[in-house]
Amino acid sequence: MQYLLLIYRNEAQQSKMGPADYQKLLAEYSAYTQSIVQSGNFKAGDGLQPTSTATTVRVREGKILATDGPFAETREQLGGYYLVEARDLDAAIAMAARIPGARDGSIEVRPVMIYK
Repeated sequence: MQYLLLIYRNEAQQSKMGPADYQKLLAEYSAYTQSIVQSGNFKAGDGLQPTSTATTVRVREGKILATDGPFAETREQLGGYYLVEARDLDAAIAMAARIPGARDGSIEVRPVMIYK
């Protein structure tokens, strides 16, 4: 079954990281990504640009409304994702727990809907 592992983090906290700490974090993400690629669990994944680059789109009464920024103001922002193949929820949770961002942010694990 496929699961989407949504990585939430505090952008303000991350922007305060020094260059060496940021490079260490990137290396940890690279190692994690390589491990799930090699295990065959990786389907897709990417980091996202900061929420300052986001645009929220709504359609109301046939009119397109585009607003700068994310839909909701929150303490943590969506920073990236992994789409993985896992035998069950427990296996997906185990993969999520190994994501470096789980240490100071949160990882939402969501099963992908299967349409028939």
